[in-house]
Amino acid sequence: MKTGIRPRGGPFIPVGEITLRASRSSGPGGQHANVTASRIEAVFQVEDSLSLNENEKTRIIRKLGPVVTAVSQDARSQTRNRDLALERLESKLAGALAVPRRRRPTRPTRSSKAKRLESKRQHSEKKRTRRRPDPDE
Repeated sequence: MKTGIRPRGGPFIPVGEITLRASRSSGPGGQHANVTASRIEAVFQVEDSLSLNENEKTRIIRKLGPVVTAVSQDARSQTRNRDLALERLESKLAGALAVPRRRRPTRPTRSSKAKRLESKRQHSEKKRTRRRPDPDE
């Protein structure tokens, strides 16, 4: 069992900061699913976290909201679903914490401009040859 999650590019978040709720699953398990609470919902309150700094909290809230939830009911066992829910929560938080790289503006090269213009000329010529002949010509 996991003791916490560490999203890529973020700090370690202990399981104590994540609320885990169990309920009846609609997933695999047959009749077993009707009597066991194997569905796990992991709920993370971003603003209540002691592990995240203010910058990380605002980044997550802007992208995912103040409450981040991950649910798992894929497996038959509650412990496996717990681990899956924590993994999903970890990947959601990693995506929110990732800082996108800035785009460096570039200019088209001389050859790419020439290729584009040549392509336009060819297309124009193709269209011109498809027209009805002019009665004057």
